[in-house]
Amino acid sequence: MFGWWGGAVVRLRWWVVAAGLAVVVAGATWGAGVFGALTGGGYDDPDSESNRAAAVAEQLGRGEPDLIVLWSSDTVPVTDAGPRGAVAGVVERLRARPEVAQVVAHTDENAPPALVSNDRRETYAAVYLAATDEDGKAAAYHRIEPDFAAPGLTTRVGGIVAFTDQANTQTEEDITRAEIFSLPVLFVLLVLIFRGLIAALSPLVIGGIAILGAFVAVRALTYVTDISVFAINVITLLGLGMAVDYSLFVVSRFREELANGKDVPAAIRTTVATAGRTVMVSGLTIVLALSSLLIFPQPFLGGMAIGGMAAVLVAMIAALTVLPAALSLLGHRIDRLRIPLPRRSRPGAGWARLAHSVMRRPAPYVIGVLIVLAAFAAPFLRVEFGGFDERVLPADTTARIVGERLSTDFPGGGENPINVLVTGGPAEALAGQIAALPNVTGAAVTAERGGSSLITVTYPGTLSRGESRDIVSDIRELTPPSGTEVLVGGRPAIDLDLLESLADRLPWMALIMALATILLLFLAFGSVLLPIKAVLMNLVSIGASFGVVVWIFQDGHLEGPLAFESTGYIEPSNMILVLAVLFGLATDYEVFLLSRVREEWDRTGDNPVAVASGLQHTGGIITAAALLLITVVAGFATGGVTVIKTIGIGMIVAIIVDATLVRALLVPATMRLLGRWNWWAPGLLGRFYTRYGIHESEPAATAAPDREAARV
Repeated sequence: MFGWWGGAVVRLRWWVVAAGLAVVVAGATWGAGVFGALTGGGYDDPDSESNRAAAVAEQLGRGEPDLIVLWSSDTVPVTDAGPRGAVAGVVERLRARPEVAQVVAHTDENAPPALVSNDRRETYAAVYLAATDEDGKAAAYHRIEPDFAAPGLTTRVGGIVAFTDQANTQTEEDITRAEIFSLPVLFVLLVLIFRGLIAALSPLVIGGIAILGAFVAVRALTYVTDISVFAINVITLLGLGMAVDYSLFVVSRFREELANGKDVPAAIRTTVATAGRTVMVSGLTIVLALSSLLIFPQPFLGGMAIGGMAAVLVAMIAALTVLPAALSLLGHRIDRLRIPLPRRSRPGAGWARLAHSVMRRPAPYVIGVLIVLAAFAAPFLRVEFGGFDERVLPADTTARIVGERLSTDFPGGGENPINVLVTGGPAEALAGQIAALPNVTGAAVTAERGGSSLITVTYPGTLSRGESRDIVSDIRELTPPSGTEVLVGGRPAIDLDLLESLADRLPWMALIMALATILLLFLAFGSVLLPIKAVLMNLVSIGASFGVVVWIFQDGHLEGPLAFESTGYIEPSNMILVLAVLFGLATDYEVFLLSRVREEWDRTGDNPVAVASGLQHTGGIITAAALLLITVVAGFATGGVTVIKTIGIGMIVAIIVDATLVRALLVPATMRLLGRWNWWAPGLLGRFYTRYGIHESEPAATAAPDREAARV
């Protein structure tokens, strides 16, 4: 199949290249409109109890404000006539705007005293917007923002809408800066790896097609479903990253076949039959790993999954069509404009020596690598999950400043009360039961309207996130008054519902990823044990990465060098995303290695020779691919938003661990120990692979394996 495809691409090369150009034009024009079609937010389960409680609280006029407008004075109390009049003028203007449903300020009659700071130099207004969806609220915020300024006072804006807007803006700025930095570095590395300008340009061209093609696909999908704005992050990351990986693998194999004396059409056919087969298996594995995110109800994860799947699919298709077509047009000109770098005396000699060492002493390598990885993973045993707050933003953003001022300068500002909504009956009796629970400092009915009541539950500010979530669980276990419906909301309830929602679906996600990987790798390599081992190897490298993330971001190490403030916990939905992405990337490197090992096994039938030769031929490619992907990901690690920085650091650690300790040492060593069992498949499965497997009947390679490297 793949050899036939390579021949078809050669025959239709001009049409294929024209189709690639059409995708670029469509992506740069119509596809660019995706930026205005994506939605913000989407971190919560729409059907969770805390989300339904928030809707009832809004009907009572006591929901969480959309915006917090903070005014401060360095000279006089804000309760004096001048500042008070300035604030009153702003409040009056805001109430006249159709975008605003309600404003609560200290200038109101019977206003709560908590709206004025302890030193009387600050005050804030709680602004509730009329829009009911996140995009509508964001648009309203931008329209009314000029009305917030009060003469003689310093004005800052916070609240959930401002926080989301500033987080999105900061993320977009981080990505733009990262691309400006990473693309030149990426090109320099490609020139050094390929030792020529023409070859170095091919991955960047395929990366551009992948990103722009994904824009087209995602914009089309926005007509049928809401997709998070953060899908752009994943499109950029995986589109460019996978395009570089796949192009590196395809171009390297094409040049190898030319060096072996084949003409251009034959080299293309062999390249597509071997490297192209590997690219397809890798791409499908990553897509299926990302598809596991679709089982979660949070739109944020679903949008990221859709963006990532689109980018990887387009990168895979471009590497199987446009890239071979372009190579057939270039032919030997792929080596034009070579850079006069020192010639390598024997390409792959270092990997040959490493392969020789691993084949001779596999057991010590397995034990040593596992000890190192266990040490990396150990901090994950004490992980504590929790939702994010304003501290994930840079210290100078107004949403963070407002959040911190409310916590430190205002009476009760540091509390995140638990809201208990009671509908259909009296709430006083339930309030009394709640007040008697451990760690509860107060429970009182604070609002009533239309048969619904709000009980505000307070607790000591010294409690951890986990302890406050325990209070939510205790309240939910109480027997509600007869005939009433009780909903528990507030920040602790939101965190609890998020954790429970993710935990409920995490086993299914793991099952989908594992089964998809096992099935695809079996179809690709005809082995029962290797796919199972690949899943275990993936978990080992991901576990090491997660341990490092906990050590840095939860424990607070490297706060200074990495420019962040630890919150003492890890945001769980981002770790779910990282899990899916890393599982796919780890399998990507596994496929690169196993494809060459299987090729050598089919040719020689000698397991040590096949494993050593596979490592010798792919070790440099895997290492180069890892270095290039780290360059792409580095922008995430240097960003200003801590949750995005967490993704970047986690991925960089996992890529380094996977490409060095796992794929270069642990996988070859375990394959050496398994021997012929690597390729074991019982009769029925063996016959199934022979008939339906993803393999290609290619002529035997002309170059003999490096027996010196494989000799044990």
